[in-house]
Amino acid sequence: MAGAIFESSIDGVTLAFRGKVRDVYDLGDHLLIVTSDRLSAFDVVLPTPIPDKGRVLTALSKFWFEKTGRLVANQMTDRKLSDVLPGEVAAELEDRSMIVRKADALQVEAVVRGYLVGSGWAEYQKSGTVCGIALPEGLEQAAKLPEPIFTPSTKAPQGEHDENISFAQAEEILGADRAREVRDLSLQLYDLGARWAEERGIIIADTKFEFGVVDGEIILIDEVMTPDSSRFWPKEEYRTGISPPSFDKQYVRDYLSSTGWNKEPPAPSLPDEVVEKTSAKYRQALEQLT
Repeated sequence: MAGAIFESSIDGVTLAFRGKVRDVYDLGDHLLIVTSDRLSAFDVVLPTPIPDKGRVLTALSKFWFEKTGRLVANQMTDRKLSDVLPGEVAAELEDRSMIVRKADALQVEAVVRGYLVGSGWAEYQKSGTVCGIALPEGLEQAAKLPEPIFTPSTKAPQGEHDENISFAQAEEILGADRAREVRDLSLQLYDLGARWAEERGIIIADTKFEFGVVDGEIILIDEVMTPDSSRFWPKEEYRTGISPPSFDKQYVRDYLSSTGWNKEPPAPSLPDEVVEKTSAKYRQALEQLT
């Protein structure tokens, strides 16, 4: 675990807040986002860091921000870390940091599902719907949906669970025009990302986008199509009827479920084998996608 960063600390720079994974510093007209090696599961931050995780999430997000820039503006700036931090601090944090524009975050998370799995599969078995959207009868677990669907959720405070909401509820929160804009952008982003990933051996089963507003313009913020915000499956191992193996933190969730942990803080520590395998999965996803 040498080199893993659980919490960052920067002398002389104001820490705005510490999220589940990211430490956000206020630079005045911009924000500095440092992505740690913390990992959360079931909305609880685990005590064991995953080496290289922060670097992978940062590199993948920067990659997707650049690739999706023609569809929607994003939070990225061209400011360098060395412009605002001392040399040795900048060098330590360079690969896991972004200096970004400040934005008013929209209070809806934009989830796109391309496959029937997870909570969507559980709902479908009961009612034939996913987030209230009717789907054809007879679909198997992990089946590809006839077309991707937009299933927004609330943006819950840390420690609380996001809740799926209907599109009508999203319209109430965001306004009808903004909700439609978020839905349409999310579906376009997912289509671009899913096609790119599948050509490189990864299925993006579902993913979550976050948006903010700067001077009235909607921009893409936070992270984009990473193993933390998405469900990645190896294409060569994909089949229906099961929950396929994944590149994301589902491996850790499965381990934690096997321990009998009640999913309330504090979370148990992860054994070295789980840490090493999880770190390798994150790195492999980055290598294949980029």
